[in-house]
Amino acid sequence: MEHAPGRGEDRAALLTAWIAKENLRTLLALARTGAGRHQVGHASWKFLTWCADSDIPEVRQLATTVDRWWPEVAALIDTGHSSAKSEGINRVIKLVARNAFGFRNAENQRLRTRCVTTRRARGQLRTAQL
Repeated sequence: MEHAPGRGEDRAALLTAWIAKENLRTLLALARTGAGRHQVGHASWKFLTWCADSDIPEVRQLATTVDRWWPEVAALIDTGHSSAKSEGINRVIKLVARNAFGFRNAENQRLRTRCVTTRRARGQLRTAQL
């Protein structure tokens, strides 16, 4: 079997990206453990150093994004809570508003948005239904 050119470089790049992903998962998993500041700092340093030493632009961009959002990431790790629930509801509201754009009555549009985002409707909500 012939050796495919560039195959070794592709495997090395894939391995580098996978290790960066695993380092980030390890960092984010500290949110459920109540880890101390030293442990969080070490995991953060390990992730950012790995990404900075990488030759892959996407991995470096990931590190830049995580570093830019570090206050929010640190808040997630410290408290174990994120704004995912409110962000999800906001996404649904915008989607319903887009779908209800043709309503002539603004009150009907408001009622449809409110109905979709109530606690009872959220359990059964599927994007395809909107």
